[in-house]
Amino acid sequence: MSDNLTKLAFENSEYGESLHCDSPHIADPDNPSLAEVLTVEKAQNMSEFFGFLADANRLRILSILAEKEMCVGDLAIALQMNESAVSHQLRTLRTIRFVNFRKQGRHVLYRLEDENFLDFFQSVSERLLNNSQNYLA
Repeated sequence: MSDNLTKLAFENSEYGESLHCDSPHIADPDNPSLAEVLTVEKAQNMSEFFGFLADANRLRILSILAEKEMCVGDLAIALQMNESAVSHQLRTLRTIRFVNFRKQGRHVLYRLEDENFLDFFQSVSERLLNNSQNYLA
């Protein structure tokens, strides 16, 4: 939207008042202290990243792997899923580098790829636990 159209839309808002302000804006080159806005490309990449987390079974797998490494069979038992479904989810998680694996004899053991992800996962979990009334209401 052009600047004139944006200004017109704000001035003719449903509240009958001007919605634009005189505060410095992010695009203001004289105010470098404001946070940088995500580029469209970076926002799309982040959206895809979070999209991979938008699957309950993947989150359940990650919650187990946050505690210890496990093989597909043990994960399937713990999650009450079939091994094929667990393998499919692990393949996706490996592709996006959330999990890694190592071979031990005939077994393949999976673990979280990155300790930073564990911190992120725990932070989100704690936030949801602490604010459960707000999210479940």
